[in-house]
Amino acid sequence: MKQFDVIVWSDRDKGDAPSPPFTDPALGWFFGNDINESLEKSEAEWIVFAHESVQIDRPFLNELAQSIECFPMVDAFAPRVATGKGNSFWAGYLLNGRKGLSMIPDDAKLRYVAAPCPYVAAFSRRIVRLTGGFDRDLSIRMALLDFSFRMLHAGGKMFSIPYLCTATNHPDETFLPTAKQNSAELAITLFKTFGFFATFPFMATHLGSIAPLWKNRRKICEKRNSAILLSKLKPEYTKEISQ
Repeated sequence: MKQFDVIVWSDRDKGDAPSPPFTDPALGWFFGNDINESLEKSEAEWIVFAHESVQIDRPFLNELAQSIECFPMVDAFAPRVATGKGNSFWAGYLLNGRKGLSMIPDDAKLRYVAAPCPYVAAFSRRIVRLTGGFDRDLSIRMALLDFSFRMLHAGGKMFSIPYLCTATNHPDETFLPTAKQNSAELAITLFKTFGFFATFPFMATHLGSIAPLWKNRRKICEKRNSAILLSKLKPEYTKEISQ
């Protein structure tokens, strides 16, 4: 079995699949925006989801392999992403009532987080199997967030390590889940995992997120019921990954 499979997606609808930056017998590459199709073909022990602008190289995968070895109780990792704007990094997120999410600071120490920066994340095959596929009704970047939330109900935990870091050559703040244009999808992902009362403070301060959630409430509630069935998410852990 391969150690890593890297699933590379793009915000472009069409385009030629790029060539892998390097090859290795212990590594598989998948390109394309049908994430669930790539997951069906993947066979590695760990799966990395990365935007095409993210630098996935040998040093990063070596650091990831060391992190997996050092923290065997962790099911997923939220790497930091260097934006190229000074010493600025994007990193994992904590739950935050009115904001929905708050990014951890640059100097944050080792800790569990609720979700990764949408540019890159790594999950164990075990937790992927328990969580299922990406929600095709969401944009890929927000579907990754939704996947990370649903993983919590499967008993998964996501870890942030300061030295596990990569970079993007195309930083775009509209990709971040807290961007104004993502508020509707963020409300849906929060509701699916944490329910109405936990999501209400966010909706109350982002009124534009209410209509899409209400319009599709039946389908979203069905997805929520499926996600929380036999949930292993405990209130104590929800508090731990909240600001």
